[in-house]
Amino acid sequence: MKLRIRAHPRGAARLQTNCGQSLVEFALIAPLFFLLIFGILDFGRAFFVHLTLQHAVRQAGRFAVTGQQSTGGSREDSIKAAAQQAAVGLDIRTLTITSCCSTNSGSNLAGGPNDTITILMAVDLPLITPLIGKFFGDNGVYHFTVSSTFRNEPFPL
Repeated sequence: MKLRIRAHPRGAARLQTNCGQSLVEFALIAPLFFLLIFGILDFGRAFFVHLTLQHAVRQAGRFAVTGQQSTGGSREDSIKAAAQQAAVGLDIRTLTITSCCSTNSGSNLAGGPNDTITILMAVDLPLITPLIGKFFGDNGVYHFTVSSTFRNEPFPL
């Protein structure tokens, strides 16, 4: 804040400040500043979700190709648990496991030895900045889909 002493026409000195000008400048710049800050946060969250989904698909695929399964559950449930464990901070609801050689009605969707499997995950991320949400995503929600294809090892059945 600059203080200036200015001579008054009647001879008395007056103190003058620029507080009003600073307030107007802040009011003009603040919305752009906050849009930039929240936009950076949204893009950071989006990159986090995308990289976490890629990591979860890789980890689920690594688990799936070995033919392992946890006790008391199916092989598909074990693969989904491995994916959820790798996807820290995300709620994975859409996880699809398909095999080239098995049908969806069968009990073994993750395929057998030497089969090719595909793991697909999808997550929705609600954006916190409404203005950015209008340009990226539907109704402020950005959809992520990650998939990868693996070939099962020759594991024993």
